Amino acid sequence: MSTSAQIRARAAQSLARVVAGRSLDTLADVGETAQERGLFRTLVYDSVRWYFRLDALLSRLLARPQQKLDAEVRSLAIVGLCQLLHTDIPEHAAVAETVNAARLIGQPRASGLLNAVLRRCQREGNDLLADIDADVALRTAHPAWFVAALRNDYPTTFESVLAANNARPPFWIRVNRLRTSGRDYRRRLEAEGIAIASSLFDDEALLLERAVDVSALPAFAQGHVSVQDAAAQLAGRLIAAQAGERVLDACAAPGGKTCHVLELQPELAELVAVDVAGSRLERVQQNLTRLGLAARLVEGDAEQTQAWWDGKPFNRILLDVPCSATGVIRRHPDIKLLRRASDIASLAERQSALLARLWPLLANGGRLVYASCSALRAENAAVVADFMKERAEARDVTRQSIDAMAIDAPALKHLATRVEAGVKQEPGFRIAAGTADMDGFYYACLEKTKG
Repeated sequence: MSTSAQIRARAAQSLARVVAGRSLDTLADVGETAQERGLFRTLVYDSVRWYFRLDALLSRLLARPQQKLDAEVRSLAIVGLCQLLHTDIPEHAAVAETVNAARLIGQPRASGLLNAVLRRCQREGNDLLADIDADVALRTAHPAWFVAALRNDYPTTFESVLAANNARPPFWIRVNRLRTSGRDYRRRLEAEGIAIASSLFDDEALLLERAVDVSALPAFAQGHVSVQDAAAQLAGRLIAAQAGERVLDACAAPGGKTCHVLELQPELAELVAVDVAGSRLERVQQNLTRLGLAARLVEGDAEQTQAWWDGKPFNRILLDVPCSATGVIRRHPDIKLLRRASDIASLAERQSALLARLWPLLANGGRLVYASCSALRAENAAVVADFMKERAEARDVTRQSIDAMAIDAPALKHLATRVEAGVKQEPGFRIAAGTADMDGFYYACLEKTKG
């Protein structure tokens, strides 16, 4: 059996695991060569990304629309359809190797069904999709509950977010200003033939034209650069920590924002990074070590402050809340399959509890930055607005914070305007997925007025 068939068989098995509830991050790559691993990841990620649309098409292509299929056979059929509709793989190869893969998943009798389905897609797929695509959720391959929630929150822009979620994720890097300058690092990239599509913050945030392995980034191992989306890079700048201050990074792992705060302000009195999982703190320490930085790492639940707080107030607090991650679907398309509508209320409850518990740790005159990579208002502006109703000392300074950053890209100038105009004049600001090639994010900067 060919290696190509083996790759398709393993892709189908991986897809079946995701449908059953496994995260893509827990699945190992398959293939001995870079080309084989690339094909495997393309088949798995694109099949997950377009699952809802492909599954709807598969149901119409079956001789009996309600026909029950073994989970791996169904996944293999979807992998085949994905190749026909969303890759440039020659159609004859897509069909033949997918049919051959049936034997490798222990389902040789499914070969005829798979052949029939894929051949019928070649003949009738466009006509069937015309009907399927009348439903925006199916056309954009998102769960119906999420589309309804996003439409309710942002009725004029929700479709652009859905489209952005299906794009390939951009590859942003963050230059460590303690080791080099953005300008010098840009020159090094250009000398290596690595093209740059865009930049922010005096070239400290660089968008590469295409993704590369970190080993191809000059001096990556020496801590000159990290991989981090530009939207996430705003967190450290909005914290705006000053020399001699004490900073808390709650829910800190994997440590990208922790490290950026220290890069921007190396003269802090202390940075305390808290995370509930010791294994995740190991990742934080690895990042700190590579970048030549230091922080005090604390294993503990950020909400259970009595277990780890020493009673000394923090001048700055970064609260990057656990959330649905629906703003980063293009990086993690399995979110479409793994998240449920019922998750949102419990996540919002947890976010509200964290905000309430950490606020007393903030010194008078201090700043707390609430950050979330959710696309949904219920986890963002609604949480912050409800919190502020109960606390007269909490002042939204997001607009002033953005203005102070002097953002150097025309595509982002509108952020300050959105804070002013807002959606229902709510606190903070939202970056919709795809804005200036960034991930979806939400930030609110809250300062505690002196009593």
